[in-house]
Amino acid sequence: MTTAAKVTLTPPAGGAKITIKDGKLSVPDNPIIPYIEGDGTGPDIWRSSVRVLDAAVAKAYGGKRKIHWMEVYAGEKSNKLFNTWLPDETVAACREFLVSIKGPLTTPVGGGIRSLNVALRQMLDLYVCLRPVRWFKGVPSPVKAPEKVDMVIFRENTEDIYAGIEFELGSEENRRFKALFKENFPKAYAKIRFPETSGIGIKPVSLEGTERLFRAAVEYAIATRRKSVTIVHKGNIQKFTEGAFRNWSYALAEREFPGQTYGWEQWERTKAAHGEKAANAEMDAAKKSGKIIIKDAIA
Repeated sequence: MTTAAKVTLTPPAGGAKITIKDGKLSVPDNPIIPYIEGDGTGPDIWRSSVRVLDAAVAKAYGGKRKIHWMEVYAGEKSNKLFNTWLPDETVAACREFLVSIKGPLTTPVGGGIRSLNVALRQMLDLYVCLRPVRWFKGVPSPVKAPEKVDMVIFRENTEDIYAGIEFELGSEENRRFKALFKENFPKAYAKIRFPETSGIGIKPVSLEGTERLFRAAVEYAIATRRKSVTIVHKGNIQKFTEGAFRNWSYALAEREFPGQTYGWEQWERTKAAHGEKAANAEMDAAKKSGKIIIKDAIA
């Protein structure tokens, strides 16, 4: 067994740490930002990206601010240099310097090492995968009205299937788990169509995980003046995970953001108590007052 080599990371001279206070980042004029070059096309992407980023900062701040880049290691390059795919020093640096950037990392499909991306998310508790989706004028698009596409996706990054809890077919863990499951939950076990040839995975969905993700989405919507937040789920099939995600999200909106949001569940309650006309009037009033509409959609 090959022993991992010691990794020494030296912060660049002249740089300073980004700090955080009361939940807000404090960025100096000379921030140190760790970067992971990445695998495959990663080095090529990075060489071009760093030139653009440096030029953009110089242009925006008239040369008064500059990023001090610090390389940290993960993936194939790390394995070749240090005999480890993800050094502890890399994780520690990302945690210490708060803001970092990475290129694509190798994850063999169906075997080999586990996902380095998932490992980083879990170790650093990066629970929000934030994906802005919009159209830029002049870019070809297969969508009929691309100018209407403007959304921001907040995807859970550390729970659900991204927890990465699974047991490979043929492994001792798989056999033991299925035996335990069959013994204690025979009716549920009977729903597995081909149990003898099934890999097994677990998807945990927690109240705390749901609330922090949804809270972040609502706070973002308020800060950027969005009109609605949509809870996307599969609660029609998985009521106690996906369905709970939906229900907990609605409940949080009513509890923590009553003055800024109005939800479909509120509309349903008003409809049941006073009729659809009253519910529609309540919805219209909420929209006119600038409240964010909380709704849901089945995936």
